Amino acid sequence: MSAFLLNILMSMVWAVLMGEVNLENLGFGFLLCFAVLAWLRPIPGAEKYTSRLPRAIFLIGYFLWELLLSSVRVARDVLSPRPKIKPGIIGVPLDVETDAEITLLACLITLTPGTLTLDVSDDRKTLYVHSMWVTDPEELRREIKDGFERRILELLR
Repeated sequence: MSAFLLNILMSMVWAVLMGEVNLENLGFGFLLCFAVLAWLRPIPGAEKYTSRLPRAIFLIGYFLWELLLSSVRVARDVLSPRPKIKPGIIGVPLDVETDAEITLLACLITLTPGTLTLDVSDDRKTLYVHSMWVTDPEELRREIKDGFERRILELLR
């Protein structure tokens, strides 16, 4: 049984033992059981699971922060009498290799307002991205690589 499923099962048992199965008891049970799994490292798969979950939370938090910043930037440009839009397409060299890693990176870029993933090269080494603001292509590449790509590699490898 995977450590995640064990965590879900243990949190359900916690909620039943508390006498009421509700979101609050399930959430607290999930966190409590996660802490137990992190403490009991001999359980197969628990170490990998307990190290990945915080990274996944950090990736989600980073994405939400980028979503907020880019939404404000797009709104400001749309409402401005003199937009500062300078659209362009850049190629981003990829360190991610698997289909899951490339797909997750492409989806996160596309979900962020102002950017759109267009294509992946045939050799899967370059991701083509359209952005509303390409004043410095190298800086945009660096933002993608140090932002989403680095966090995806930390999570999935």
